[in-house]
Amino acid sequence: MAQILLHRRTRLSARLRERLSTGGAVQRAMLLTGTVLTALFVLAALAGPLLAPYGYAQLQDGSGLFGSQQHPSGAHPLGTTIAGYDVLSRTLWGARTALEIILAALSLSVIPGTVLGLASGYLGGRLDRSLVGLADALYAFPPLLLAIVMSIVISGGRSSLVGGLGAAACSVAVAFVPQYFRVVRAEVIRVKAEPFVDAARVIGTGTWRIMVRHVLRNSLRTLPLILTINASEAILTLAGLGFLGFGIEPNSAAEWGYDLNRSVADVTSGLWWTAIPPGLAIVLTVLGTTLLGESLTDLADPRLRRRGAARVPTAKDGGTDDD
Repeated sequence: MAQILLHRRTRLSARLRERLSTGGAVQRAMLLTGTVLTALFVLAALAGPLLAPYGYAQLQDGSGLFGSQQHPSGAHPLGTTIAGYDVLSRTLWGARTALEIILAALSLSVIPGTVLGLASGYLGGRLDRSLVGLADALYAFPPLLLAIVMSIVISGGRSSLVGGLGAAACSVAVAFVPQYFRVVRAEVIRVKAEPFVDAARVIGTGTWRIMVRHVLRNSLRTLPLILTINASEAILTLAGLGFLGFGIEPNSAAEWGYDLNRSVADVTSGLWWTAIPPGLAIVLTVLGTTLLGESLTDLADPRLRRRGAARVPTAKDGGTDDD
């Protein structure tokens, strides 16, 4: 009995040490960091209008104009920009714009990518070959270059909130559609060979019902992982548009890339407070969504979850005293 208890205790200790090994600790740290940063970003986006002391385009209050390039003070905790906007307010309002571009871009890419991947993977044939070739061709277009072209076409390079978000969302969606198409297509090809799909065909279930109810429902398990990773790419595309001067005008919405572009000249003059808040917001938001997506990918794959974990000897392997 003592040997059995010792054996069980050793196995339990080995499992505990394995879970607390280096690989597992790194994955948990990534997941925790990504979750916290992403939650702070979403909170700032949703509560930004309540937390911001001023509006994103506000230049004055009851005491008069804010002034240009004012140092951080009680009235303006992060100072003001060269145009006279409050930096803290612009940064908080910019989180809402970033969240809107994420939701718009992912909505425009997930739906067509999923539908095309389902039809291509299940029906196959000439349709499948044509869609695969089209998806490969779309990879040749850089998302940022496509965003610039669409911004010029949609709004002549001077974007309102709707025009700027539309240009960035459409360009990001076109770049993301092939990714969702490939992922869904691969899952559909795997699922349609399962016995339950063959059983549905045998009992006379229609093609459309099989595709939607049986195949599609079992082919979407990896999409949430890609959504978190692509969210960071959407933010970078919008910031790149704004930094190059093709983003949203400051009186239409707050946007981090535009504010960062306007603060470049301030950095050379020693005015740090106009550049650090929007730049740090971009870095932390992209870092949070990327870490969240990568850690979820590792946790979803048992092979990746065990990568880097040292193998702990057990009593059965001879790691303890003789039985």
